[in-house]
Parts: sequence; structure tokens; C-alpha cells
Amino acid sequence: MSAGPADAGLTVVLVKAGRTKIRYPAALVADNGTRVTVRAPWAAPGVRDFGFVRFEPGDVFTEHYWRDAWFAVKEVRTGAGELKGWYCDVTRPAVLRDGELLVEDLDLDLWVSADRSGVLRLDEDEFEESGLAGRDPEAARAAMAALDELERLARTEEGFAGLLG
Repeated sequence: MSAGPADAGLTVVLVKAGRTKIRYPAALVADNGTRVTVRAPWAAPGVRDFGFVRFEPGDVFTEHYWRDAWFAVKEVRTGAGELKGWYCDVTRPAVLRDGELLVEDLDLDLWVSADRSGVLRLDEDEFEESGLAGRDPEAARAAMAALDELERLARTEEGFAGLLG
């Protein structure tokens, strides 16, 4: 299945704990029926400095979402095209309907630096505090397995190339 018209628009809707965390317009790059790829500029206001990377106006995110996997992989580049790295969200499988790509964030994240020397697991404390393990143990197991798989891939020689290629 192709994306249809190049750069067709849609809205990414990121939900966390039952509430919309952020909504932003994105250009549809590709949709093969399993993976949806979109491109969007940094959508939050101002700069977000994590210490290990800064997201700022002008940055461009190429975001890959799967309908059958519990994660999203976002390639982050400066406006000039320099690769900053990959920010990975652990999510429930994405749903695309009525021009909206719905994604439920499950708190766990992984950062991989452009040179792949830095691989950081993030927000494991938030995941524990969310109570998902008690409410939905199967989803919690799937989320942890997704984070483990992302980290495993990030530490291989190929990195995410096989996943995103």
C-alpha cells in the first residue's frame, strides 16, 4: 500500500494516561499497511534540553509507527539535515483513521545518539509509577519487551537500518 499523494497531511495524536498529550500536523511519507512513516517539524514550543540532546525549532522528525508493534522510532535531524539521533517511544500499536494517527504513549523511551555510542533507557520510573503493570499486566510485559528489543537493535552493528529500511 503506498502513501498516496506525496506529503499528504495527517494529524499525529499522542495520548498518555487517557489524555491527549500533544497533537501536531505531519506529512505522510509512506504507509505500507503495517508501518506508517510521517515527517514533522519539532512540535512543542521552544527548546527541550534533555541534557543528552536538545530538541529545538527547526528540527525535523521522521517518525515511524507500526500497527503491529509496541513502539515508534523517530529519527531526529537539525533543520540543516544533521542527524542528532533516534528517539524511541514505547507505545501501543498505532491506529490510523480519519486523518489521525492515534498513538498511546506508555512512558518508556530509548534515546540513541547519532554515532550510536549513547543508548539510554528513559522514564522507567514513570512507567513503574503509571500502574500499568497492575491494571494491564499483558500490556506492561509487551511494553518492557518492546524497550528491550529496541535497545537490542540499537546496540547491533546494523542499528535500526533493518527495521526502518
